[in-house]
Amino acid sequence: MTDNTTSVGKDSRPDGGTSALTGRTGAGAPAETRGKTTIADGVVAKIAGMAAREVPGIHNLGAGMARAFGAVRERVPGGGGVTRGVKVEVGERQTAVDLDVVVEYGVSIVDVASDVRTNVISAVERMTGLEVVEVKIAVDDVHLPDEEEESEPDEGRVR
Repeated sequence: MTDNTTSVGKDSRPDGGTSALTGRTGAGAPAETRGKTTIADGVVAKIAGMAAREVPGIHNLGAGMARAFGAVRERVPGGGGVTRGVKVEVGERQTAVDLDVVVEYGVSIVDVASDVRTNVISAVERMTGLEVVEVKIAVDDVHLPDEEEESEPDEGRVR
């Protein structure tokens, strides 16, 4: 077998000779060598948050005060809230994700956590190319069927 790696200076040819080429640049260079891609923590956090919310049995993300502040932020245009309850660490090739979740009453927490972990890893790795080394899940609350959402405004009040 022949080593097809490119070195600085003159390139080796399979027949033992050398060519006049000095490192492949420009139109002949592979695309992955023509720059660097960086992915912001917020991008990974959004992907992880969306992937976690897609799993049946997840009621919400975020713990206590974060959910209360998030409910207010969601009412402001552009306030978002996709990353509420999501913390990430992003390196050059790897990432780790921490999630605070609220599950629906009656579901298997173990099964839901496993499904969330699988969905988050799949989505982040597929969309970013980063290796997900860990997904920590903290179940902060259980949503009961008769609980109302946080501070919903009364529709019957003065208009």
